[in-house]
Amino acid sequence: MADQSRRRELKANYKESQREAGVYALRNSQTGKVLIGSALNLASMRNKLAFARSTNSPGALDLRLRNEIETYGVDAFELDILESFQPSPEQSDTEIRKDLEALEQLHRENIEPQLLY
Repeated sequence: MADQSRRRELKANYKESQREAGVYALRNSQTGKVLIGSALNLASMRNKLAFARSTNSPGALDLRLRNEIETYGVDAFELDILESFQPSPEQSDTEIRKDLEALEQLHRENIEPQLLY
């Protein structure tokens, strides 16, 4: 029983914590190519990259990067946070995703198309 109450407490704390949503770029330092993406929680993206590096596993990141990760290694990729914000508690995940899609598009327009994944 104590385990379940602890789990509920951790879940409630997570939901109440301020998450940072935003748009990021995963850049291949060897080729200059860029993957523009977004996340409801940027910390999760940082964790995915750290996990991919620690396990040398391309599966932890976007599948579009798989071949280049196998060719250049996961260490060739750098994470840049392009824009971030803290969503208001009233915003639903759907509303936040819409905002993130618009921001992603704006950032894609600033990059040469041949450099995008």
